[in-house]
Amino acid sequence: MIEVIKEGILIEKTALGFENEGVLNPAAIRIGEEVHLFYRAVSKGNYSTIGYCKLNGPLTITERSDTPLIFPQAAYELHGVEDPRITKIDDLYYLTYTAYDGINALGALATSKDLKTWEKHGIISPQMTFQEFNHLAASKKSINEKYLRYNEPWHSIEKLDVNILMWDKNVIFFPRRINGKLQFLHRIKPDIQVVAVEDLKELTKEFWQNYFLNIECCIVISPKYKHEISYVGGGCPPIETKEGWLLIYHSVHDTTKGYVYSACAALLDLDDPQKEIARLPYPLFKPEQSWELNGEVNNVCFPTGAVLFDDTLYIYYGAADERVATASMSLSELIKELLKHPINDEN
Repeated sequence: MIEVIKEGILIEKTALGFENEGVLNPAAIRIGEEVHLFYRAVSKGNYSTIGYCKLNGPLTITERSDTPLIFPQAAYELHGVEDPRITKIDDLYYLTYTAYDGINALGALATSKDLKTWEKHGIISPQMTFQEFNHLAASKKSINEKYLRYNEPWHSIEKLDVNILMWDKNVIFFPRRINGKLQFLHRIKPDIQVVAVEDLKELTKEFWQNYFLNIECCIVISPKYKHEISYVGGGCPPIETKEGWLLIYHSVHDTTKGYVYSACAALLDLDDPQKEIARLPYPLFKPEQSWELNGEVNNVCFPTGAVLFDDTLYIYYGAADERVATASMSLSELIKELLKHPINDEN
């Protein structure tokens, strides 16, 4: 097994109004010797914005904003902007986040050239009901019954005066074009799916309808082991290595004490990210420390950002939905361990 060092709590909530209930699930990007963190900040009433801090190296905070950097401005994100991830493609930074209007939680995008001024592009994930999705996805053959269990929470309510859509979260871009296309991961429970387009303008309703007609061809990671038996979801932006794309994702399994969220690792093919090369059959790390076991939501390690310093990979994660913590490990040792568990040998 890979040696993982729990570096401890990095950021905690403050008395400031926008982050007095919790800080968690940060996006992270390294520029030179500095690391920029964009974290979810929660105020009373579960109202989320995105806060900012800067690190010298992977662990030393040198600057932290006392106001949110990104906050709700449109109806689709009225109740919060949550769980950001960041990548740089060419000369543009792509920051994705979950836009929550109080009912619907969907993937949205903002871009920047300087990490200071952000242009919002709205929701980029599909906006359709579960019934629409199910009609398309099940047109060829029956889909996993977990899609019904996790994505139709209102099926027992006959009349609602709101437009309830299927939740689609964890939108995460690959850090470069692959075969000329922008590719991003997203998550409709219980699986992680991938999208490839030449231009984001292609993401029309018709695109998504055709996409869901062939949903089985778009799944990257499905639950496989005990620790991920309930569902899986995206974590950190994929990291390119010569052996493949390193994907740090999160897994969830239900226990007598509730859901347990763990950090997991897999390798994807460099030219075809839908092809899984290897996967750890156990969690990369899981809730064990007090700051992970107890908080706003107990038993949570939720990885969302990662940076590399020499051969050391630092993973930033939400701990118990209340604070930001860091774990570190050797990248080369992690890849070596992953290659011991190739997918073809396990099937």
